[in-house]
Amino acid sequence: MLCWARTWRLPQRGLGLSRTSFSTVPVAHSSSSSGQGGADPRPVRLSYKLLDGDAVRPALVFLHGFLGSKNNFNSVAKALAQHTGRRVLTVDARNHGDSFHSPDMSYEAMSQDLQDFLPQLGLVPCVLIGHSMGGKTAMLLALQRDINMRKLMLTNLVEADGRLVWRLNLDTMAKHLDKILAFPPQQEPFPGPTLFLCGEHSKYVHPSHYPEIRRLFPQAQMQTVPNSGHWIHASHPQEFMAAIRDFLV
Repeated sequence: MLCWARTWRLPQRGLGLSRTSFSTVPVAHSSSSSGQGGADPRPVRLSYKLLDGDAVRPALVFLHGFLGSKNNFNSVAKALAQHTGRRVLTVDARNHGDSFHSPDMSYEAMSQDLQDFLPQLGLVPCVLIGHSMGGKTAMLLALQRDINMRKLMLTNLVEADGRLVWRLNLDTMAKHLDKILAFPPQQEPFPGPTLFLCGEHSKYVHPSHYPEIRRLFPQAQMQTVPNSGHWIHASHPQEFMAAIRDFLV
């Protein structure tokens, strides 16, 4: 499943636009996130890649899935930056890639990371594009503001000091797996345009989910990519990018 919500907005905080292509930015938690699943009070550093473009139009922000990383969207991000002329951001979620490890792996914490992080780059409003876990994070962020597994895991195996180690915070991920597979209860809907892009053979979005999707996202468009599974952006990149371009028009 992929989900994106157009122009998520947050009041500007007077912070300048960063042109750094790869770096880490400290993210301070608000007190509201500390009550969710034992949130870590320390700053969370998120690793990202930012492709430059038109600063007037909302940027495209890609959020990867469970066990993934910002590199999952490298090709798609470069192509969309060229085709749309917009800034494109890919970011590692906490406990993934080169981002900070934390004992909290809740969607509330991941959403708060982005609420604090994106204004620091001057990327609000923006278009949120998330896959699987990233899609749920995008959904929650929008609501709060107005998944071949072996190959995937091996991309997180790196060499350090002559031995292979995991970049992933596997202990925390295992403890929070039930939260990742679920979704936090929400009452207030997000009124903006939203697209749910589903693979024909994926079992993550079922027709029985549609009523709750439409309750939370009244303007939701449901689109299915034929002959595709869960990893649409990897198996059908052209259809994936075409869906994004059509949605942005």
